[in-house]
Amino acid sequence: MRAGLVARYGSLVVEDVEKPEPAEGDVLVRVHASSLNAADWYGFTGRPYVGRLLMGIRKPKSSEAGSDFAGVVETVGAGAEGFAPGDEVYGCQSGAFAEYVVAHKAVARKPRNLSFEEAAAVPLAGLTALQGLRDHGAVKPGQRVLVNGASGGVGTFAVQIAKALGAEVHAVCSARNVEQARELGADRVFDYTREDFARSGVRYDVLFDNAGNRSWLSMRRVLAPNGVVVLVGGPRRKRFLGPLGHVFRIMLAAKLERRTARFFVAKPNGDDLAVLGELVEAKRLRPVVEQRYELGQIAEAMREMTAGHLRAKIVVTV
Repeated sequence: MRAGLVARYGSLVVEDVEKPEPAEGDVLVRVHASSLNAADWYGFTGRPYVGRLLMGIRKPKSSEAGSDFAGVVETVGAGAEGFAPGDEVYGCQSGAFAEYVVAHKAVARKPRNLSFEEAAAVPLAGLTALQGLRDHGAVKPGQRVLVNGASGGVGTFAVQIAKALGAEVHAVCSARNVEQARELGADRVFDYTREDFARSGVRYDVLFDNAGNRSWLSMRRVLAPNGVVVLVGGPRRKRFLGPLGHVFRIMLAAKLERRTARFFVAKPNGDDLAVLGELVEAKRLRPVVEQRYELGQIAEAMREMTAGHLRAKIVVTV
């Protein structure tokens, strides 16, 4: 089978590799589409450098690339329950930039009203937004939520999920993404090139920080007395610490003032993928796809992601 591989940092190539076999409890999926996430960019570039302590110092410990997939179950390993050959599924699994992937626990039935390409845009970004808002922000109906960084994969899902949780949603993005944020359900949109949300006088119960471009002082200014900052993103291009420098500064400042700031990494699992699927089928959540590439163009797709300023998701058809 063909698969996208990162044998060395900065190089993503498509080569022929051995087709995997499902172990006990696994399912083998014929991949129809995948999509790119920030996590894939980190694995491709080897940044931040501190991350190489886990990823591999000189070269990646694993050459597998990609995490999101949507496709059809081909075979089922012994003991795997809930799936059968022919089922349309989606999920998260390392090595998803390939014609086949062996899925473990983070797999669920594909939403029936999405194409494979649309479904592949959902998993990791959707899980990040869902777990950040529901679990770490504890968003409740009637609360006010600010999504700082309301474009890209996570940002577009965060606006919709906060709305689905019953919140009044305010979004921060650039001018070209203002209308998109409104269409996704934002009650108010700040064009950061013209208006500073920190000086709006509005207070928020949850500040979902997907951009990582504001100081603690500006965040504190708009937090309600018991408000929570949920840290998701930060400056990717900082070579040594990447977004971690921003995260550490915000969490330390919040702790010193006895306020709440939480950082997390999404935990892919089938139950939450099923929740996302239900929201999609209820038409309360939809993926926004900006560009499509073929598997053979995966290096070009990664270069496009590296350039930054994406409005939504990049999808790779297999």
